[in-house]
This record gives sequence, C-alpha cells and structure tokens, in this order.
Amino acid sequence: MRTIWWDAEIHTVKMIDQRLLPGRLEIAQYDDYRDVARAITEMVIRGAPAIGAAGAYGMVLAARQSPAQDRDGLLRDLRQAKAVLDAARPTAVNLSWATDRLLRLAERLTDALADELRSALLAEAERLAEEDIAINRRMGAYGATVVSHGAHILHHCNTGSLATVDYGTALGVVRAAHEQGKQIHVWVDETRPRLQGARLTAWELMQAGIPMTLIADNAAGHLMRIGKVDIVLFGADRVAANGDVANKIGTYKLAVCAKENGIPCYAVVPTSTIDLSLPDGDHIPIEERDPEEVTTIGGVRIAPEGVPVYNPAFDVTPYRYITGIITEEGIAYPPFRESLRRLKEAAEKRIWSGR
Repeated sequence: MRTIWWDAEIHTVKMIDQRLLPGRLEIAQYDDYRDVARAITEMVIRGAPAIGAAGAYGMVLAARQSPAQDRDGLLRDLRQAKAVLDAARPTAVNLSWATDRLLRLAERLTDALADELRSALLAEAERLAEEDIAINRRMGAYGATVVSHGAHILHHCNTGSLATVDYGTALGVVRAAHEQGKQIHVWVDETRPRLQGARLTAWELMQAGIPMTLIADNAAGHLMRIGKVDIVLFGADRVAANGDVANKIGTYKLAVCAKENGIPCYAVVPTSTIDLSLPDGDHIPIEERDPEEVTTIGGVRIAPEGVPVYNPAFDVTPYRYITGIITEEGIAYPPFRESLRRLKEAAEKRIWSGR
C-alpha cells in the first residue's frame, strides 16, 4: 500500500501515520493544507520524497480552500500556502521542490481560469506521486549494480516505502538486489532518537521477507572493523552541489567509519533532493527538534528532568566520504560538481519535456 495518496471521492489527502508503527497501522486524512504542514512537522509523514508528495497535495488542498474566483487571487493564496508548507521541515529540499513545481505550473498556465488551475494542480500532484514510484524503481535498478551477491548491507534510518510514495530509495536498492536473488542481508541501525530503523525499517524488511538484523547504532563501527559489512547505504534530505550530503543524524560517523575500513558508502537520492543552489553542506539548514525525542522513548522518560538537550535531526557528511550518489538518472561519482549537475539537468529535461 502507498504511504500517501489522494482520495478523489472526499477530496482529501490520506497518509499512513508513521508515528504509530509498528504497533498500529492507521490512516490519517486531511482537507486543510495547514494540517498537512503540521503532519509533516509532527512526522505523521516523513522521508524526503514522501514529504515532497505531501507538499504537492498540500498545494492542491490550498487551491481548493482558496475562495479566489480569478487566477491572480488563486496565485496569491498558493504562494502563501507554499510558505507555510515549506517551513514545516526546512532541511528536506524535496518539500520546497514539490511546492515550487506546482506553483510554477500555475504560473505558466496564463490563460487558465481558477477552476481549471485547481484541476491542473491535482493532475500535477498525482503525476509527481506516480513519478516518485518510477524514480525509485530506476534508482533501485542502478543501485543494485553495486551490491554484490551475498552482501551484508548497513542501512541507517528508514528509506523504504514509508519514506517515499512507494518502493523506497536506499531500501529500494535493497529490494531490487533481493528481487534479483542476490541473497543479501541488512544490518538495520536502530537510528536514535526517533528509532526509524527499529520501528519502520525493521518492519518493512520483515514484511518483505528480506533477511535483516537490528543493531544498536553504536554497534555499526564494530561490525565494520570485524569485516561484517560490505557496503553502506543511506538516503538523504539534501545534497549540495559539491556532493556533501545532509541525512539523518548519525550518518556522518557511519561514512567516516566506512572510509576508515575501506567499505564503499553510497547515498541514494532522487535528483529532486540535489540542491545545486548550495555550494556545500555548510549552507544546508539543519533542523533542531523537540528535546523530548532524546529524553523519552515511547513516552517513558529516560533522562533526568530539566537536563539540557541538543537534538539536531540531521548531520552533513562531506563528499570525500561518499563513494557515489545513486539517482534515477544513474550513479554520480567524483567530481560531484560535474556529475550531479549533469544528472540533475537530465532529470529536469525528462520531467518537463512535452509539457
């Protein structure tokens, strides 16, 4: 089943509430773009491609909510909604990429009436969601080429169907390799503080019947040193022009350990995650989240009351620790400034050709 979809009968966006997994599978639904923004902030939905789709559907809801009867009034309301949606999670560039894509479409349709724009925006959001699935499968096929038969794969956070519309990015590579009969095994980082690995990735892999073992985050370096890891795979929430990668906190130390132990390390990202406007990772905004994510687990306090907490959601891995960046247009290798730009341009051309 998909992570997020549009219900045409009741004109709402529906999504799996990921905060409740693996204990309960419940579906949240929204008919207000501001509620979609809150769902993104509160991580009802998470994962860069998935929140990109959420942002697109949020723009559709904003268009439906707008009382505007003319194109100019609708555009004003869409720009306001875009600002609200984009602020929901600042690190993941897929969110602003998706809202910008819908706004650009509305701006290009200069002769359309307001209701025609509303219909066009829904069609574009649906197209974006379908493209995400196809993109993930393309990434999976490219990525599987670097996964050897019998490989032990170390994976961080959650990058599967739950982080996308369907199939997955780094876990899409895992799925593709498994579907090819490569007899792989996955070491699943628990991924503190929100435990996306333990709660979500372990659940997805078990549902798919892919061999896996859950580990504490701090066990990863030990496994690398004793030769139990063949490749490291993770996703990303933003990639700078030079190949620096912002991903879930803890990724940087995995990449450093992989480099130290001679283990290839790949980020798996759709080209929508590549932000060529930023020269390097030092320019990527890093979201800081609620201290309770660190001081509690499942509502149970594990730290003293009043303890100071620093809780960045992401870290930046410098490009020198990355072997390659797997995209739907191919695998980027150093020098990343050249290879990422080439793949980004190829993707943009494919998306907008014939429009």
